[in-house]
Amino acid sequence: MIQVGINGYGTIGKRVADAVEAQPDMELVGVAKTRPNHEAETAVEKGYPLYYAVDEREHLFGEAGIEVAGPVEELVAASDVVVDACPSGIGEQNSAMYDEYDTPALYQGGEDADFVDASFNARSNFAEAEGADHVRVVSCNTTGLSRLLAPLQEAYGVEKARVTLVRRGGDPGQTGRGPINDILPNPVTLPSHHGPDVNTIFPDLNIDTLGMKVPATLMHTHSVNVQLEEVPSEDEVRDLLAAEDRLFLIPPAYDIDGAGKLKEFAMDRGRPRADIWENCIWEESISIEDDDLYLFQAIHQESDVVPENVDAIRAVLGEADAAESMARTDEAMGVGF
Repeated sequence: MIQVGINGYGTIGKRVADAVEAQPDMELVGVAKTRPNHEAETAVEKGYPLYYAVDEREHLFGEAGIEVAGPVEELVAASDVVVDACPSGIGEQNSAMYDEYDTPALYQGGEDADFVDASFNARSNFAEAEGADHVRVVSCNTTGLSRLLAPLQEAYGVEKARVTLVRRGGDPGQTGRGPINDILPNPVTLPSHHGPDVNTIFPDLNIDTLGMKVPATLMHTHSVNVQLEEVPSEDEVRDLLAAEDRLFLIPPAYDIDGAGKLKEFAMDRGRPRADIWENCIWEESISIEDDDLYLFQAIHQESDVVPENVDAIRAVLGEADAAESMARTDEAMGVGF
């Protein structure tokens, strides 16, 4: 069994912990937190050993009546691999600790791509992470774009991709980002950071991205235009994308016209935390004009990277190839509508 530690038990870390627990070939060693809160209490209630990440705050857990298993260094030492789900920038600071204990580490998309050995997307470049000490699972938006672009590149070739990202202002729990009433170019210059980030997965891809931030918490939405080298029919594109387990083509009959109904759909399907691990592509939006493909997709920023983190665990340890790992992850988590 692969022994997995998770440093950071917030939006991503708690989801990855549950996903690891569901895997038949993995065991959760424990999770680490910097301070006690409702998430720390939930971790203990679930039976996840809880480690403290800051020595000076150990006493706070005792004062809150939350039992801890030890310092984060013990978690790292006991793990075959650590998933660092700390806030942006903290992962790189933690990297020296992981090196000290010779434990490979996975980081999230907010970290700088320059300090890791590889950026990772399971569908697109799984093998590049094998044997690496430091691997960055790319951000929610880059994950969504990579999942979409990989089959298009393989089937038809991509001349150029142009994407406008309408980004949520914050996650539901990020109260510090609101309340707001605004619509912002984010950034006002070209490109947004997403295009260069996609190039960490597809170095030769010609892609331009623009970003806008809106006062919403539900999901991101992408307006996608891909100029293809070979021109398929709309039906051929639909069939191609429908064959990808982590792409969900929203049927017109579902009457889902936005992110709100998508989240309601996930709740009705019994998804934990109403998570949507898949890209949600409006089937009706898939259009071909000359050699240009157009479509709209929605990305749930809190959860689409979760299966990618699970796959990255197997990738760095050489425990499976891409197809085997993705199939195992998807079956265990229930990915695919």
